[in-house]
Amino acid sequence: MFLARRELWFARSRFGLMGGVVALIAVLIVMLCGLSSGLVQDGVSGLKAMPVDAFAFAAGTKTESAFTRSTVELRQVDSWRARPDVAEAEPFGNTLVNAHTDHGTPVDLALFGVRPGSFLAPQPADGTALDAPDGIVVSSTAAGHGIRLGDTVTVDRLGTTLRVVGITGDQRTFGHVDVAYVPLPRWQEIHAGLAPGERAEPEIYQQASAIALRGRGGIDLGAGDLAADTSTMTREASFAASPGYSAEMSTMSLIKVFLYAISALVVGAFFMVWTVQRGHELAVLRAMGIPTGYLLRDAVAQAAAILVGATALGVAAAVGGAHFISGMPFALEPAAVATGAVLLVVMGLLGAVLTTLGITRVDPLTALGAHR
Repeated sequence: MFLARRELWFARSRFGLMGGVVALIAVLIVMLCGLSSGLVQDGVSGLKAMPVDAFAFAAGTKTESAFTRSTVELRQVDSWRARPDVAEAEPFGNTLVNAHTDHGTPVDLALFGVRPGSFLAPQPADGTALDAPDGIVVSSTAAGHGIRLGDTVTVDRLGTTLRVVGITGDQRTFGHVDVAYVPLPRWQEIHAGLAPGERAEPEIYQQASAIALRGRGGIDLGAGDLAADTSTMTREASFAASPGYSAEMSTMSLIKVFLYAISALVVGAFFMVWTVQRGHELAVLRAMGIPTGYLLRDAVAQAAAILVGATALGVAAAVGGAHFISGMPFALEPAAVATGAVLLVVMGLLGAVLTTLGITRVDPLTALGAHR
């Protein structure tokens, strides 16, 4: 590290500029990690909060629109419930609606139809549990959008009124829309488009969007699908059925891949130029008998010092500045931030190693002769 320390000090302006670039890349990576985690939280936190192992949809339903296109019958729920590897099976409804409160605030809600008292019914942090026929329990984020405990929410076009009886203690959203839990019979009427006072056909009370499953150990999804004529996805796989989830995650992943590649190229290009500029000094050291491995380790240690220090500075600045971000889905997860920082250092070291490998091919006599 002797040579590396001396060069870091005497060329501190150049190395400082390189460190600043790496720090800015680290800030961007933290921002992307926070935005990616925020999009996941805002898109499927309602599904993540459900104590479910898998969802069974109607056979042949497309994955990207399963919750909005699938319709299952209660007899299929009974088929799943009768299986020995299934602890509980419950009908689950999912519908997006536009509504407004009694004080004129427009709201969008993802109505989750559940049977009161079932394992799908939420435990509110404020108010009471889901019990009244017209009661709903809303997400805590809905309270931030103008819905209060005791408010009456009216579904647009239908005129169906729902009373807010509880609020959850955490964020629960689906497709970037606040979740509202509603008793299954009322959800079935809204899903069928029934206005208050209209006569309901008996068959609408036999339908749901999906079947929520909890297993005993493990569920044989294939055998269950064959018996119930359904198509089952694990809870994690069902995230792709949230509107826009797959497209958002693919876009964010592609951006991060390009960012890591750019960081490797930037760091690699810097050290390639730096290695070319000090070719004469390296040749002198080689001629003095300094082993090639020592020079290579010295150069890599130099790169590591810049990358680790600048990355730590960039991450600290981004995490500190994240507290001032508002108006967008953003959530910092320590694991995601740490992974991004490590990948930035690793990709930068890879770029530095590939460019400094040229040290092993430096011919001392040729390099010295070029400067006569």
